[in-house]
Order: sequence, then structure tokens, then C-alpha cells
Amino acid sequence: MSTAVPPLAGCTAPEPLESAGPLPITVEVNQSRDQYGKQAIQLLLTNVSGGPLTVAAAQLASPLFHGDILWEPTGGSLELPPGQPKSLPARLPAPVCGRGQSTAQQSSSHKSTIQQPVATVRYSEPGQGGVQEVAPVAVDPFGVLERNNMELCLAAEAAAVADIVLDRRLEVAPDSRTAVVRLVITPKEADGAGTAKGPMTIASIDGTTLIAAPADEPWPRNVRIVQGAPRSELHLRIRPARCDPHAIAEDKVGTLLPLHVSVGEREGQLKIAAGTALRGQIYDFVTAACAPT
Repeated sequence: MSTAVPPLAGCTAPEPLESAGPLPITVEVNQSRDQYGKQAIQLLLTNVSGGPLTVAAAQLASPLFHGDILWEPTGGSLELPPGQPKSLPARLPAPVCGRGQSTAQQSSSHKSTIQQPVATVRYSEPGQGGVQEVAPVAVDPFGVLERNNMELCLAAEAAAVADIVLDRRLEVAPDSRTAVVRLVITPKEADGAGTAKGPMTIASIDGTTLIAAPADEPWPRNVRIVQGAPRSELHLRIRPARCDPHAIAEDKVGTLLPLHVSVGEREGQLKIAAGTALRGQIYDFVTAACAPT
């Protein structure tokens, strides 16, 4: 039975603790494919102390997000054997969005100025009384925090201009080889002060690991969206992007439709997720379209 541990400190990034030797736990930031589009990441903890440890709580502070990124244990604590990394799922809080951030963040000079994220981990050792705290600087080798910050800030700015969703219905052609998905665009009304957001432009739409555009019916490009405009739909004819047996069984992002958009000073990729009903219909369509005749 684990001992109750008081909450971790607030949202301010702690200073890394000075130590006479190496810290007992290292932290790396990562993200699994099935976490894409879900505002979630992983904190990869590795016990380098040489002995068993029990982790009671973990959090990450980054200037790219409001508040701390928290791992919330479901079983009270986590056993962390030496040399065996364990991934802890954590939800991302709201992003910190500054003007001109999306393009500036991609430069190496800007990356060097971003404060490194600092973790706070509370743990205990067998035979040692009480809970200890360590604050290692977290490693983010794939730029997970920065990428998610840019995507979330872009999504927030796009949402101020229009709601963009995939209709829940899939129209399958009589020969079952192609189908049509509808991208529904509902522009927002300007605020009472008459201040408009945007405009927004959908420069292009990419296929996914499951669906692609037919060669003879490419998807629309350079679609301009302004506040106050009528609701509209883009009809996207699709075909299977692949027909190997593992296409659906191993799918993680095949029903996340990537839009390349620009809005305000931002540009990047906006991922529109199919809902549960449409996702199932897409899986059924790909299965049928890939079936031998």
C-alpha cells in the first residue's frame, strides 16, 4: 500500500537541484502515435540509481504551456526498476501563444532561446524513510513540446475564424472503390466590436496512411475562409491509400485529416479528426475497397 503524498508544487518551473553526483532519475519527453490529436504526451522516466525506486508523482514545467504537465498515478505509485524506462501518460494544459510564434519557433536560433523544461519527480527508496524530490532538466529530442504548442496555438487561432469538422456520413460509390467525405466549414460571426479574425486559407489537404485523393479528382486547394461567410462543404473523394493486411489493424492516425492552413501570422498543419461513426465507416470502406474482385 502506498503512502499518500502531498501535491507537487505550483506551475512555476523549479530550478534544477544541485547534486554532488548524477541524479537518480532522468526524464525524456515523447509522444506515441495514438496520442496525436489528443493533447497528450509521455514522460519517459529512467531509473539510473542502480537500485529500485518507487515514483509517487511526476510533473513537467515548460514555458510553452500554462500550468504544469502532470502524470496522475492511478494505482497510487509506480515501481521503477533500475535501467528499465517507463512511459507515463500526461495531458497537456493550454498552450502559451505569442505573436509570430509559429514560424519563428522553427528556426534553430529561436530554439536555443527556449527555456528547457524541468521535471519534478517525487520518489522513495526501499529502507529509506520519507519521500524525496528531484528536479532533472527533461530531454525533448523530437521537439514534442514545441510541435504540440505550435499545433494547439494554430488550432486555437483557426477556431476563432471557423469551425471545421468532418461530417459523420460517408458516401460510398456503387462500385465500392471510392467514397466521399465532407469537410464542413462553419465561419464564426465577427465579435460585437466588429473586430474580425483571420482570414484563414486552406492551402492544401494531405492524405493519410489510410485514405488518399484519386489521381483524376484532386482535393481543393487555396480555400479562403472569412468570418461571417455562409456555411460550406468540401466534398473530398477518397480511395484507399494502402491495402496491406495491417492497414486498419495497426491504424493510429489514418482518420486524422491534415489541412495545411494559414491564419493571421501562423501557418502549419491542422488535423481534423473523424468522429467515432465516420471512423468506423472509413475502416469498412477501406476493407471493402481493398477486397479482391
